[in-house]
Amino acid sequence: MKMITALIKPFKLDDVRQALADIGCTGMTIAEVRGFGRQKGHTELYRGAEYRVDFLPKIRLELAVSDDQLERAVEVISEAAHTGNIGDGKIFVTHLEHCVRIRTGEVDQEAL
Repeated sequence: MKMITALIKPFKLDDVRQALADIGCTGMTIAEVRGFGRQKGHTELYRGAEYRVDFLPKIRLELAVSDDQLERAVEVISEAAHTGNIGDGKIFVTHLEHCVRIRTGEVDQEAL
């Protein structure tokens, strides 16, 4: 089992969610977060005053997948979140030791 954590642009969330649903990945957790990478924020004007926005809005998406779903899920997220512009995001994959579905007590693969 693997845990996929993806940081994407907020307006790409629906595209990514639909693409994952199309390949059978239905469960996920999202959170609205702020951050920056190479883009290092940007400058905006407000009432004539210029100010710097260092932390940009992002969506953090987390989903647990079986080992055989991993490559396809990463590929689908990458394609659906891609705009070609700086700040498209990142995908991290980590090993998932153990999983328990609280309601039924199912563990590991059955709990996914």
